[in-house]
Amino acid sequence: MKDCWPSKGPSTNHADASMKRLALGPRGRLVQMVMEDEATPSRVPARVVIVSVAGLWLAYFLIATLRGWLVGLELYDALLWRRALVIACSMGVTLALWPLLRLLDPRPLWEKSMAVLLVALPASLLLALINQWVFASVEEQATAQIGAREGLRIRSDEAGNLLVDPLDRDEDPVSVQSGSAPPIVPPPSPAIPTIAQQEQGDPAITIDAETRNDIRWRQLVDVALGRYFLLLAWTALYFALVNAEQARAAERREGNYRRAAKAAELRSLRYQVNPHFLFNTLNSLSALVLTGKAQAAERMIQSLSGFYRRSLAGDPSAEQALSHEVSQQQLYLEIEAVRFPDRLRAQIAVPDSLRHASVPGMILQPLVENAVRYGVAPVSRPVTIRIAAHADGDVLVLEVHDNGPGLPSIADKGFGIGLANVRDRLAARYGDQAALSAGPASDGGWTATIRMPLEQHG
Repeated sequence: MKDCWPSKGPSTNHADASMKRLALGPRGRLVQMVMEDEATPSRVPARVVIVSVAGLWLAYFLIATLRGWLVGLELYDALLWRRALVIACSMGVTLALWPLLRLLDPRPLWEKSMAVLLVALPASLLLALINQWVFASVEEQATAQIGAREGLRIRSDEAGNLLVDPLDRDEDPVSVQSGSAPPIVPPPSPAIPTIAQQEQGDPAITIDAETRNDIRWRQLVDVALGRYFLLLAWTALYFALVNAEQARAAERREGNYRRAAKAAELRSLRYQVNPHFLFNTLNSLSALVLTGKAQAAERMIQSLSGFYRRSLAGDPSAEQALSHEVSQQQLYLEIEAVRFPDRLRAQIAVPDSLRHASVPGMILQPLVENAVRYGVAPVSRPVTIRIAAHADGDVLVLEVHDNGPGLPSIADKGFGIGLANVRDRLAARYGDQAALSAGPASDGGWTATIRMPLEQHG
């Protein structure tokens, strides 16, 4: 017979992962999120990278354009769109370096610096070649126009030599001007006339092709060094952005760790309450069984079951509505009323406007338990335990009062749980914004008061 169980494919794995996340609970998901965030490398967003590249080259474009306008370059309009084309290509080459830089993100600074110094060299040379190729079409036009302005005729022969000779005084210099290109500065070395020119008395000066190529290479190197500097400047900016992103990620992880640690502390303090309460309740249940009060013991077991079903249903470190917290304490008082049917009285005074106020789960449990233990148990007369709440501005005030004999002075230390547990939980959750005070009441009983920020649950 064939196996009828479904195969564990991708959908099953996804479902298992979802069930695991649900099983972890809110605080477990927080810890898992911290671990995943730590394992994920910090990356500079693509949008930030693109904006930084565009900002760098647009700034250079504006500066170069402004300079050309101020110095009055020839063929300004023809140079403008070619310069824009060169800037667009420069942006593309710079963005092409980004994937390589991302691989260097986790590397030490010295490794990243050495890699960038090497990689930026061919990239800057490529940018210089693009610049030279784009402006080549207007180079001769700009050279001729500059020569005409200076009273010279500049032209190239078939061998690639550059011929420079004075213009005829009767010739209109404007007729020689045409086209546009980047201004070419005449070579610094003195022009040497050829032997044929000297023999014929021709005043023209010839710059041979080899010299022109040498000039082009010098211009190429000069432009490449400028682009090299710009690429290094952008990579320095990129590394600064990476460091800032890593710092933000570290700060985010630190905040997650703090929240996880606080959640663990709250959970630990909350778990202290349950065993303490269970120990006292089981002692009471044992006393009922030993005295033959089977029905009372059965009622206590049922109440105890309902109490733990509600108290263990949610996250022990989560907060809950005040109405839910008060209902929990009512269940507890019903359990204790089985032990003290003629002595324990309960009063609840919580206005409807505060029913949805947010409070830490089981925060009233140690206070109510102390009221039963030290207010009801030692006496034979009826004792009323009153749970009340009211708002004092943006502060929520909770009170647990009993008119019993009052607590002994040592009770303020909390007996290892009690009041000390409540104080620790309030400090872990609210810091200095919450406080617990406890002391004798005017009627001879005892009052414990909690003050915390008034917040709405959910």
